[in-house]
Amino acid sequence: MIPVFVVAYYLPVEWNYYACALLFWIAAVTDWFDGYLARKWDQSTPFGAFLDPVADKLMVAISLAVIIENFQSGWVTAPAMIIIGREIVVSGLREWMAEQGKRDNVKVGMVGKIKTFCQMSCIFFLLVGAQQEWSYILGIFLIYIAAGLTLWSMVQYLIASWSHLFASEE
Repeated sequence: MIPVFVVAYYLPVEWNYYACALLFWIAAVTDWFDGYLARKWDQSTPFGAFLDPVADKLMVAISLAVIIENFQSGWVTAPAMIIIGREIVVSGLREWMAEQGKRDNVKVGMVGKIKTFCQMSCIFFLLVGAQQEWSYILGIFLIYIAAGLTLWSMVQYLIASWSHLFASEE
């Protein structure tokens, strides 16, 4: 979906932001539904477990990048960079903790789920907000909530893994 999203963003038509918002919404909903079904039916594969979070983070990062380009405002750029930076830090931390056999220490909690909802919502509303002021205001409100929850959940993950990060090897 990412290449289609980027092409839609650069289409020289006045409805390109709406198309991007719709594509992002479809990607977010189908990702949630896929995860729900995989958990409900206990249907997962190692490849799916690897690819799903990578695809999610790529879609979020690329969506935030086009939003940053569109608005060219520090008010949008700062929280977007916090979100992207956290995703990179937590992905690395999860990978390292998995190598240590401590994957459960950094599993997704409720704050992370609320963060994801706010993050997906803010991206949708900021894409629409390129042409609708009410949506821009809601998107800005949500991106700051998402950035705050992003930092909170990152701190939780760092605390949960702190003793493993700084354990001395004997």
